[in-house]
Amino acid sequence: MKMISAIIKPFKLDEVREALADLGIEGMTVVDVKGFGRQRGHTELYRGAEYQVDFIPKIKIEIATLSENAERVVETVTKAAFTGKIGDGKIFVYDLDQVVRIRTGELDEEAI
Repeated sequence: MKMISAIIKPFKLDEVREALADLGIEGMTVVDVKGFGRQRGHTELYRGAEYQVDFIPKIKIEIATLSENAERVVETVTKAAFTGKIGDGKIFVYDLDQVVRIRTGELDEEAI
């Protein structure tokens, strides 16, 4: 099993969610986050004053999936979240040792 964590631009969330639903992904966790990468934030103008924004608003999507589905999920998120501009985001894939469905006690693949 794999956990896929994708950091994307907020306005791309609906496109990514729809693309994952078309792929058959039934569940995901979505969190509002802030951060920066190479872009190191940006400058904004507010009421005539310029100020530095160090942390850019992003969306973090977490998806638990079977190992054989991981590559397709990554490709789908990459295509749906792509704008071609700096700050498109990143995708992290890591091993998932155990999953437990609290309500039923199902484990691992049955719990996903």
